[in-house]
Amino acid sequence: RNEDKLFIPASNLKLFTSAAGLISLKPDFRYVTEIYSNGLLDGSILKGDLIIRGSGDPTISGRFYNEEVTKIFSNWADSLIYLGIDEIAGNIYGDDNVFDEKGLGNGWSWDYESYWYAAPSGALSFNDNCVDIFITPTKVGNKAQIRILPETKYSVIINNVTTNDSATNIEIYRERGTNIVTIFGNIKEGSETFKTYVTVSNPTQYFVVVLKDVLEKKGIKVRGFAIDGDELSVPIDLTKNNLLFSHLSVPLRDIVKVINKNSQNFYSEQLLKTIGWQSSKNGSAAGGIKESKKYFTRMGINPENIVLADGSGLSRLNLVTPSQIISLLNYMYKSDYYTQFYNSLPIAGIDGTLANRMRKTRAINNVRAKTGFIGSVRSLSGYVYTGDKEPVAFSIIVNNFTVPLVL
Repeated sequence: RNEDKLFIPASNLKLFTSAAGLISLKPDFRYVTEIYSNGLLDGSILKGDLIIRGSGDPTISGRFYNEEVTKIFSNWADSLIYLGIDEIAGNIYGDDNVFDEKGLGNGWSWDYESYWYAAPSGALSFNDNCVDIFITPTKVGNKAQIRILPETKYSVIINNVTTNDSATNIEIYRERGTNIVTIFGNIKEGSETFKTYVTVSNPTQYFVVVLKDVLEKKGIKVRGFAIDGDELSVPIDLTKNNLLFSHLSVPLRDIVKVINKNSQNFYSEQLLKTIGWQSSKNGSAAGGIKESKKYFTRMGINPENIVLADGSGLSRLNLVTPSQIISLLNYMYKSDYYTQFYNSLPIAGIDGTLANRMRKTRAINNVRAKTGFIGSVRSLSGYVYTGDKEPVAFSIIVNNFTVPLVL
């Protein structure tokens, strides 16, 4: 029904981004973050600056490191110490020039900005470009206790959370263009610690500020400052610098699992820009969309009949048809990348965004599908096996409803 009608797909759009990424970059693709110096080593002192060049890696966080948020930075500190460096005379610069400066997606609602699902993209990104917030109740009538990870002064936290004896209701708001964060509401006395997240402004600056903190905690003195390289009047010329070491991300096959199973918008936007950069040195959403459409044409999808605005589906400007999704699913089923694509999808009743759905039904551990959810939009598309073990591709999208609906 209405299989050729255009719908807002919500996070079903991630099927397009992850498929294009696997085809374009290949499942073994890894991001490379390079650490340079522009000075000479005088004893144990680096007489110059440390320069971090990002390539869009979304995984510099604790996600693949037992939730140790600064584990990668700590490893980098160990590498510097191994190289004989215990003091940096200059600054720490972040080079984010692989991507454009447009962190937010086209058509994203302005009131999303504070929340983790609208974290800005950036060629240098850390901890999903968010700060983790932990709120613990105290006694009724008193302010709650708040701590953050990473422990950084980059974000200024204003605590307006009160402990009560009734219910927990907490909101966050980051003042636009700043890192001043107000946390307000109530938390019930005796309840468990409440965890939430807030996005950051200027991910590159956030990255180098926290890196500097970690280096100093590991005993490496930094005389200078942590600076976004965009603030320099003359762009950083890496051809004149020394490559100290590089950091490799986990392979793309693991990254697309985060995109689809967790419906992680930030990872999706990073991947879309990476597709553009790796193909044509155009690290923008527009560059990624242009390249991706070449692969959609192979799938039998007319690129003129699809509207793509971002990589995650958070924008309400995206428009696709259920038939186009079926074409994509059929193509991926027959492709060399089906295993990685199929394994990235949530399993009904088992994991990801389908962990608590379709339980106690014949769909459990059978349906593999991508969910989608924004205001007045629900979608579910993927694969299911019939009783005769025959694979079926399906796509269900509902828009513009006024009654409660769960798919």
